[in-house]
Amino acid sequence: MRRTKDEANETIRKLIDVARRHFADHGYEKAGLEQIAIDADVTRGALYHHFRNKKNLFHAVLAAVQQEVGERVEEEASRRDDLMEQLLQGSRAFLLAAVEPKNKRILLVEGPAVLGWDVWRELDEQNSLRHLKEQLQIMKEQGVLGDVSVDSLAHFVSGALNESALWMAQLEDTSKAMEETMSMLTLLLERAR
Repeated sequence: MRRTKDEANETIRKLIDVARRHFADHGYEKAGLEQIAIDADVTRGALYHHFRNKKNLFHAVLAAVQQEVGERVEEEASRRDDLMEQLLQGSRAFLLAAVEPKNKRILLVEGPAVLGWDVWRELDEQNSLRHLKEQLQIMKEQGVLGDVSVDSLAHFVSGALNESALWMAQLEDTSKAMEETMSMLTLLLERAR
């Protein structure tokens, strides 16, 4: 029984990895389940056993991307001791991850378009916004932030970062846009102290 469960988990992981490449390279509409199954070295029956349809598979891919981005943000933030630096470096990590070719189409364009904003926001809440709220709450409790609404500030910062990621994703060279965005975020957070 354990071996069968491990094999099923390995099949799911392979399908998500292969589908992620297909969705990133070709987009949702042009990615074909038949080719995904072939490239993952599984049968179409196995693909449909684990994922009812292409939309269900795409949801799993987007969830994996969101989770990976959230983990990268948390990892980068944890390298700093200063609470403000944690927030700033975590925000930078989010922007860098969001505009990577393997992520940007899935995360920024097709995720909301294919699954809708409600589903996209739910995944964002689980993987990014939740951590942002926690960080801001800690900062408020430790006196780094003034008397601000953590919920309001979290949504404001999250929206600004998402919009900045959309802007940066269209640019060939993101370095100047990254520095401008981080300057604006720093300015905003300094005002919230």
